[in-house]
Amino acid sequence: MSITLRRDVFQAIADPTRREIINLLSHKTLTLNGVAENFNISRPAISKHIRILSECGLVVVHQQGRERYCEARLNSLREVSEWTSQYEKFWSARLDALGDFLASGAKPRKTRKR
Repeated sequence: MSITLRRDVFQAIADPTRREIINLLSHKTLTLNGVAENFNISRPAISKHIRILSECGLVVVHQQGRERYCEARLNSLREVSEWTSQYEKFWSARLDALGDFLASGAKPRKTRKR
């Protein structure tokens, strides 16, 4: 009995090569060879990256004749967007507070050296 683990989107986008593959495929559908032509790594390495992206639902691979075509499915990135938006709100509020402080002309308190 084999167990298949479903990868999550965060694991998939953690790798810069996979992020670049997503970027390429977001513009057009490419064959596996078409994807591989854009990188200086082996075709098997590209296939491994595509498999990981496929396992988390970011890429769909379909056979057409002898070719395997890769197509981006970016709906899964919504999960990432929702998760990061909470931090965007946090940092925006912090930067706004810093801007207000700097605009007020107040001087920062000096801390004593110990």
